Amino acid sequence: MHPGSAFFIVLRRMRAPLILLIAIYAVSILGLTLIPGVDAEGRPAPPMSFLHAFYFVSYTATTIGFGEIPQAFSEAQRMWVTAIIYATVIVWTYAILTILALFSDRAFQQALSASRFKRRVQHLAEPFYIVCGCGESGGRVLAALDRMDARAVAIDLDENRLAELELEDFRSETPAFAGDAAQTQNLLAAGLQHRFCRGILALTNDDPANLAIAAHVRLLRPQLPVILRVEHDAIAQRMIAFGASQTINPFAMFARLLALAVHAPALYRLHDWLTGTPGTLLVATRDPPRGRWIVCGYGRFGHALVTELLREGMEITLIDQHPLQAPGFTAIVGSGVEPEVLAAAGVAHADGLVAATDDDLTNLSIAVSAREQNPDLFIVMRQNQQSRAELFTALKPEMIMAPAEIIAHAALARLTTPLLPDFLRAAEERGDDWAWALQSRLRIELGSAVPLCWQLSIDANVATALIALITEGREVSLAPLLRDPSDREQRLSCVALALRRDEVDTLLPDASTPLAVGDQILFVGTAKARAEQELIARNRNVLHYLMTGREEAGWLWRLLTRQGA
Repeated sequence: MHPGSAFFIVLRRMRAPLILLIAIYAVSILGLTLIPGVDAEGRPAPPMSFLHAFYFVSYTATTIGFGEIPQAFSEAQRMWVTAIIYATVIVWTYAILTILALFSDRAFQQALSASRFKRRVQHLAEPFYIVCGCGESGGRVLAALDRMDARAVAIDLDENRLAELELEDFRSETPAFAGDAAQTQNLLAAGLQHRFCRGILALTNDDPANLAIAAHVRLLRPQLPVILRVEHDAIAQRMIAFGASQTINPFAMFARLLALAVHAPALYRLHDWLTGTPGTLLVATRDPPRGRWIVCGYGRFGHALVTELLREGMEITLIDQHPLQAPGFTAIVGSGVEPEVLAAAGVAHADGLVAATDDDLTNLSIAVSAREQNPDLFIVMRQNQQSRAELFTALKPEMIMAPAEIIAHAALARLTTPLLPDFLRAAEERGDDWAWALQSRLRIELGSAVPLCWQLSIDANVATALIALITEGREVSLAPLLRDPSDREQRLSCVALALRRDEVDTLLPDASTPLAVGDQILFVGTAKARAEQELIARNRNVLHYLMTGREEAGWLWRLLTRQGA
């Protein structure tokens, strides 16, 4: 029995009341078996038997009695019973108050919550993910997993965040526990070694805690994929040493994307389009200009941005509360809110400005002041809290860096479409012209709204029809997966972006490419196309029609045909 279990806490807190109750009952029963009684004529009679004494004390202690049995009591017995009544009432009151205090005790409530949480996780009978950290990024991930009908288990130190989760309109129940995800017992209770656990997302805002989670996964279940949020490069290296599947540094990711938008705008737009929210329309913005840039705030985000902008050959002026001496840029002491500081930094003649502090109101003030002095300035803003999104949108900066959104999108992409990040990296090697041509093709075939990306694995779980034909020795190409099940002459609204076979990726595979067991294919298209494609992969009759133009005979007719032959 674990010392922190609810049952152990009950025994520990109720020890004194239970001992007192047992002692009072024992003394009361013993007294009744020793004190002489009287018979119906008032003559002395032997004391009660143990059975009668136990029976009498049992109902007297809880109900103040129903009468004198087996006959009327003697005066001595009545005096003893009076003492029994007061003693048992006092002890029972003490016990009840102790129980009430126990139920309001925080440690007991946590033990009960942990016990319920552990049972709910143990009873999960479908694949699930463990999400550690339910802040803005973790909450977005949980909501997205619920929309995809994927189960999740949540752990967070802040009980208020978990209470907010209960108010969300999730379609499935999400077991949640308030505790430190870096503790072994909490990870085990969350299902680290559960047979249906499919991965862990460590999205807390504490790098050492995320590192501890990586260590637990590496040592207790090394084959399990783990995605980690990290904000310091030194800890990121230690996470990789522990076998982290993916690390997400929102500051470094955005800085790299900003640099990409400078030297390869078509690649940036392709990235933005494929990783955006499906169904939305991206607002057309101008490309980040080359030239002089002002960076306000030299924290983790500012440092990452300055590093990337210097690589692009930008002239940097830095505004920070602490004077810095670094090659490649000029440092000015200040916050950037003061108009005179911005003027001293040359905002009137600058090409771009980044409000990179960790305070949203400061960033808004910087942007307003800078735009008053230079209306044509290209402004990049850091948004720290999702609750202030409307303020940032109203200001209409050219780019908004929201760490929670970046983390959530990256984590979901690596969970649901692990081929997508690899495809985007490979696209960067192909160059801007290649990305421009691909984006033009996708817009023609799919429209201007942000499409949906998904991944199809040729395995027995999701592609039973494909597996059946391939194992029979028949050649199945990619083409049937791109055709409309209701009319094979029409194409589905989807495009195959990449095919992975034996760890080798083929970008934009041709429709005639033969498929093999174990292939993984990355598609982009509409939700309707995805649903119809899943039907094709599972339904043998539909697949046969798309391959040959003819309906396949039923299993009974095929059996009779083989017997006749």
